Amino acid sequence: MKAYQINDLERLTGIKAHTIRIWEKRYGLISPNRTDTNRRYYDDDQVKRLLNVATLVASGHKISKIAAYSDDQLHEYIEAAENYGDTSGSNTAFVNDMISSMLVFDEAAFEKVFSAAVLRMGFYETVVNVVYPFLVKTGVFWSTDKSVPAQEHFASCIIRRKLMAATDGLLPATNTSRCFLLFLPPAEWHEVGLMFTNYIIRANGFSTVYLGQNVPTEGVAQVWASGKPTHLVTFFTAPRPDEEISFLLRSYSRVAASGTVLAAVYDHSRLKLKMGNLSFLEGIASLDKWLK
Repeated sequence: MKAYQINDLERLTGIKAHTIRIWEKRYGLISPNRTDTNRRYYDDDQVKRLLNVATLVASGHKISKIAAYSDDQLHEYIEAAENYGDTSGSNTAFVNDMISSMLVFDEAAFEKVFSAAVLRMGFYETVVNVVYPFLVKTGVFWSTDKSVPAQEHFASCIIRRKLMAATDGLLPATNTSRCFLLFLPPAEWHEVGLMFTNYIIRANGFSTVYLGQNVPTEGVAQVWASGKPTHLVTFFTAPRPDEEISFLLRSYSRVAASGTVLAAVYDHSRLKLKMGNLSFLEGIASLDKWLK
């Protein structure tokens, strides 16, 4: 069993820590455990219960009512939200069910949720409206300064499989006006966000050159010199000094001087970089503008 802090609950459920504490006191929704030093922590069952409550709140249910529901009752209402609820509510249900499956390493349940979402809205919409929010909430898409827990490795591997199969099944590029070169910088191994971006670009009809993990700048320059790419796309997910990130981005800006550099960097505002051909990716919306 993993011990979760309240900031972990806030990240996974989307519910503010202040609100969680109010629900604890007012409704007895969950009751935190205590360490020997009296620090609060939560277990897997408490996280899953709060995820279920978050799903129903997003579907329009009143917390004053659902706080008294048993776990079985919560599941009944969630199934109704997935099958008959509004789109945003059902998307939240799918995302939270994925997180619940991830927490206990239940691959069969994870696959079932994924398949149900695809059946309801198709693969592309599932990737955009379910997988992407899941990756962001669990920290798989945007890494921070901590190591990725085993649960997130587990989920990442499943999603990598899905994205690889789906990308292989896409039709050849129909728009040759742009070509995106995707890679991870040296010592970067956390590939799922880059794979997700590659799928989105390819699904929108553009061609890509995908180099993958741990690519030296010389290799990027060699591909760019071929004259095929017009956009360079990279992700920084591993902890490293700001000066090193800035140095690499300046190098990529020089390599792609004739094109555009798109970089995903956690909290990029601290870098204070101003290069004319550099733009930062902050999510699906910021990628969309380059695919129109």
